[in-house]
Amino acid sequence: MAKKLYVGSLSYSTTDDALKATFSAAGTVVSASIIIDKMSGRSKGFGFVEMSTDEEALKAVEMFNGKEVDGRTIIVNEARPMTERPARAGGRGGFGSGSNRGGGRGFGGNDRF
Repeated sequence: MAKKLYVGSLSYSTTDDALKATFSAAGTVVSASIIIDKMSGRSKGFGFVEMSTDEEALKAVEMFNGKEVDGRTIIVNEARPMTERPARAGGRGGFGSGSNRGGGRGFGGNDRF
């Protein structure tokens, strides 16, 4: 069992400190972090907890997986290494495809937008 744990289905109001305090019941928490969306600044509803030993990590999974924390039933399991993700298609900067511009009308003459 790895020392780093994935914690999913968290309440958006759960903080790093609250996550650390909760998991300290299973042993020594080296770090606890909630993943934050860069654009909105809000929690993404998941995070990671690093326990000091494999035994404590296993105990934390047994104690908290499927249990309620801050009103939500959370998922706790061994964190997997990050994998290479393919580049996103489009590359238009999130402004849509632009395929509906002009509404099918021509751009000359007396057309008004």
